[in-house]
Amino acid sequence: MPGRTFAVGDIHGDLAALAKLFERLPPFTSDDTVVFLGDYIDRGPDSAGVVAWVRNFISTTPAKVICLRGNHEDAWLQVAEEGWPEFIMPRGNGCLECYRSFKGLPVPDESEIPTYDEYEEMFAAGFFPTDVVEWMKTLPFFYEDEHAIYVHAGIKRDGDGFPHPSLVEPKRALLWLRDRDFFENYRGKMVVFGHTTTRTLPNELSTYTPDDPTDLWAGPACVGLDTACGKGGFLTAFELPAQRVYESRD
Repeated sequence: MPGRTFAVGDIHGDLAALAKLFERLPPFTSDDTVVFLGDYIDRGPDSAGVVAWVRNFISTTPAKVICLRGNHEDAWLQVAEEGWPEFIMPRGNGCLECYRSFKGLPVPDESEIPTYDEYEEMFAAGFFPTDVVEWMKTLPFFYEDEHAIYVHAGIKRDGDGFPHPSLVEPKRALLWLRDRDFFENYRGKMVVFGHTTTRTLPNELSTYTPDDPTDLWAGPACVGLDTACGKGGFLTAFELPAQRVYESRD
């Protein structure tokens, strides 16, 4: 009999929400799986703390743990490998918060602009510890079990349908998609995703608390878990096959 799977949405540097959510989850057993959907870093106040917590959790829980790659991890890897100032510059991407966290510096105000020296360090991604960069490189682009397919962002249509993630090339397309066609028209095995905040998904399609557009989003064949943690929202986990929902908010 398949065990339980707990999918966890985008954390975005909010260690307090992560700790609170896991206090509310049931005890794990060796039959359980925990799938993090990616985006551990940026925006929130403690990216370094979140990465350390998740990596420690992998080695201390009896459950199987899958840490997917999010587009923010993918972006920083691109910054480190080939440079990508266009990702660093927009203040809303939360790169300064990530930088300050790993440097052990005070959390910036939302309106605060990086200094010249901070931009220089961010443009090279040199502030990340080497082991963190190597860990990010190992993060897979999708996962599948008996219950669902798990991806960070979604699956883009190819011809008349939506391919299995294993057939998608380039794989990073699974990390960056924001396409109503997927949310509305995908059919098949359930897909659990993050990346697009639920408050921006087509609320009229959700069968889960449609009166609260900030909540988990449950479409025709896919479930969205990015409830804006690290950017004014809260963190959500989704248990399968029971379809129970857990939240960090009170």
